[in-house]
Amino acid sequence: MAYLLVKTFHIVFVIAWMAAVFYLPRILVNLAEAGGDAAVRARLALMGRRLYRFGHAMFALAFVLGLTLWLGHRALPGFPTMVGAGTHWMHAKLALVVALLAFYIATGRQLARLDQLPSATTLRWINELPLPLLVAIVWLVLAKPF
Repeated sequence: MAYLLVKTFHIVFVIAWMAAVFYLPRILVNLAEAGGDAAVRARLALMGRRLYRFGHAMFALAFVLGLTLWLGHRALPGFPTMVGAGTHWMHAKLALVVALLAFYIATGRQLARLDQLPSATTLRWINELPLPLLVAIVWLVLAKPF
C-alpha cells in the first residue's frame, strides 16, 4: 500500500513539474512578444518567477518520492525495489531527467535576463525541446528495454 501511495504521488508531482517545464518557456515567448508594454512585461515576469518557484517545489517532491521508489527498500521493510539486474534503463532515465532539469534551470535563468531574451521564434523552438525528452523518459519507464 505504501509503495502505491509513493508511486501515485511521485507521478502527480512529476506531472506538476512537467507543466512548469512546458509553460515557463511559453511565458518567455510572451515576454519577447510583449514589446515595450511595461505592465504586460511585469505581469508575465511575475508569473514566470512564481511558476519557476512552483516548478522547483514540485521537482523536489517528485525527486524525494522517486528516490524512495528507487532505494526505499533499504529503509522500509517489505518495500519493493527497482535496484538490481536489468535496471540500466533507470540510469538512462535519470540522465534524461537531469537534462530536463538543466533545461528548466536555463529557462528560469532567462527570467533574470529579460533584457537579453532571444527572439520569439528562437524561444518557440526552445519551447519544443522538453517534449522529445519526456517521450523518451516515458518510453524508458514503460518498456524498461535494458
